[in-house]
Amino acid sequence: MSSATDPWGRVDEDGTVYVRTADGERVVGSWQAGAPEEALAYFRRKYDALVTEVGLLEQRVRTTDLQPGQAQQSVQRLREAVRDAHAVGDLDALLRRLDALDEEVERRREELRAAREHARDEARAIKERIVAEAERIAAEETHWKHGGERLRRLVEEWKAAERIDRPTETALWKRLSAARNAFTKRRKAYFASLDDQREEARREKERLVAEAEAMQDSTDWGETAAAYRDLMRRWKMAGRAARDVEEQLWARFKAAQDVFFHARNAAFAERDAELRVNAEEKEKLLAEAERLVPVGDVRAARQALRSIQERWEALGPVPRDQRDRLEGRLRKVEDAVRGAEEAEWRRTNPEARARAEATVAQLRSSIDQLEKRLAKARDAGRDKDVKEAEEALTARRAWLEEAERTLAEFSR
Repeated sequence: MSSATDPWGRVDEDGTVYVRTADGERVVGSWQAGAPEEALAYFRRKYDALVTEVGLLEQRVRTTDLQPGQAQQSVQRLREAVRDAHAVGDLDALLRRLDALDEEVERRREELRAAREHARDEARAIKERIVAEAERIAAEETHWKHGGERLRRLVEEWKAAERIDRPTETALWKRLSAARNAFTKRRKAYFASLDDQREEARREKERLVAEAEAMQDSTDWGETAAAYRDLMRRWKMAGRAARDVEEQLWARFKAAQDVFFHARNAAFAERDAELRVNAEEKEKLLAEAERLVPVGDVRAARQALRSIQERWEALGPVPRDQRDRLEGRLRKVEDAVRGAEEAEWRRTNPEARARAEATVAQLRSSIDQLEKRLAKARDAGRDKDVKEAEEALTARRAWLEEAERTLAEFSR
């Protein structure tokens, strides 16, 4: 058998087949059954099969979600296969491709590790937020239904979040559980307290109902109405009992009030019917009284008004809705007579007349003096003195006019 050669291998004369690598030649097999070229072709096909495997692995790594650990195992297996391959070809090139692929797998591993770390950080932040909100609800929430529903949703959010490292996960879960327990305990305490408050409200309102029913037949209208108003104030302050109890007690309380107030209204209606007769009589007295205005003879008007007032009082009360109107009309007549009396007194008072006469005389004397001063100032050409005298005269004459009107009142 003659020898044959190839850029990556050869077959010597005894049929031994070699492959060339960076480390030198190594035997990959022997060929005794045919020509050396057939031997090289056979071992090249084995190399081509390795090239195909390397290419497929490169494609899987780059285009699928093959896990780095599995990919690294495949690279190592192929590397061993290439190193020990019974094939002829550029085995060093295949090893370099596998080294590059190994580096790519390692980069993928680092990316996945970083992504997992980022996901854990996000999950930790989410769970810390969940725990913080749960603790706030446990400490502050008083809307119990809303708080309970929100805590249930927080647990679902926790379950949906990524897991984090076990120690942190365990510590945060303990805090979440503690918050839920604290909320439940506080809610139970509140409703237990609420039950106590409702029971106390029930006892208080039963006492109020008993008081209301005890005085429902009273005919002391004013005092009893005030007492019912006080009962209503105490009812509102007592708080609420359980709903069914509250409704029953209120029905009894209101029924007692209705008995009293219906009776009072009926009594008032009967009394008002009697009082309307008084109102009609007082209307007649008002017509008589209003004929005294305007007042002419003061003494006669006063005597007539006194008679009207005596008969007015003797008639007694009128319905409340008419009282202010009727008494207002009588007061107007009383005011008119009183005003006439005061005017008459001022007119006939000797002391007041003397004061009025003295005022008039004093003002006339003052005016005479000012007129003389004005004449002298004009003769001397003293303009400033002229102006002052004229202003003083104007004022005094106005005062004199008013004083003379007052004095005239005493001459009527």
